[in-house]
Amino acid sequence: MEIKYQYVLYIGIGVLLVMIAAVFINIKGKDSYKGGKKVAGTSYIKDDPYFIKRMRIYKILSAFLIASCIMSVFASFIVLARPCKIEKTENERYSRDIMLCLDISASVDYLNENLVDELKDTVKRLQGERFGIVIFNTSPVLISPLTDDYEFIIEQLDMIKECLAFRNNMDDYSNFPDDWMYLSNYISSGTLVGVDERGSSLIGDGLAAAVYDFPELDEERTRIIILSSDNDLQGEPIVTLDEAADICVENNVVVYGIGTKEMYTSNIESMEAAVTKTGGKFYLEEDKNGTFDAIVKDIEKQSKSLVKGDVEIMEIAHIKLPFILLVLSILMMFVFTKLTKK
Repeated sequence: MEIKYQYVLYIGIGVLLVMIAAVFINIKGKDSYKGGKKVAGTSYIKDDPYFIKRMRIYKILSAFLIASCIMSVFASFIVLARPCKIEKTENERYSRDIMLCLDISASVDYLNENLVDELKDTVKRLQGERFGIVIFNTSPVLISPLTDDYEFIIEQLDMIKECLAFRNNMDDYSNFPDDWMYLSNYISSGTLVGVDERGSSLIGDGLAAAVYDFPELDEERTRIIILSSDNDLQGEPIVTLDEAADICVENNVVVYGIGTKEMYTSNIESMEAAVTKTGGKFYLEEDKNGTFDAIVKDIEKQSKSLVKGDVEIMEIAHIKLPFILLVLSILMMFVFTKLTKK
């Protein structure tokens, strides 16, 4: 049990001490003559048995009245001090962490535009999991960290699709939307950092970044990456695809790869070898109609891990007893006041 406002309790104790001291001072000086008219024959009245009885009752009722008053003040300060119990609840659930990693180089635009709807369906079917989105070309950019806010994830996928659709139809100047500059920059800004020196479609850098965008890699969780790319490397990556696959293995991340139907055989083979090394599978765009059903089934085969959520702090007030005491003391004050007047 804790007291939320301890200073209120200290003030209440001070007020009670003053009240008790005032009562004793009043009792002590009650019999002393303080002026006014004196009445003769009071000794006879004071000796009368009926008067003695009534005075005894009056003193008892007065004592109860004072006690009720002190009790009500005490209970009031207890209520104001707000006794409470603090409970901490950590939300836990079993889930998988899934990162959507999209190569947004121009050669993969048509694949990604077609795959976004499939990815949205995957998010809807796998609700209960946490999703994140990484896009990459020369440099990777985290669009969304892991979250179970599926509406937000789907909104981001819709925005990516809108950007890809605009980029795939840039030749049609007559249909340029009003926000064409925003759409053009949304998936380009940040992903082309160093393009002149390093090149594009750096798949190893994109995959490695997706791994390190998983939080708390030292904790044991089920982590999955869905990677779309044509694996058409055009430059010098910091991390090769094979090295990125080793990073996935070291961190227990399973990768499911999706490639374009125009991929060179050598690119298919190297991408398939990399994702297979992680324990995942590789699919081609031409298998699109069954690809995501297969990926969802494969993901569902992966065991779920315990994910700790936010710590919820609840303050539970315990003012029931002091409130009942306050009501009773006020009721007693009312009753004793009426009785003392009889």
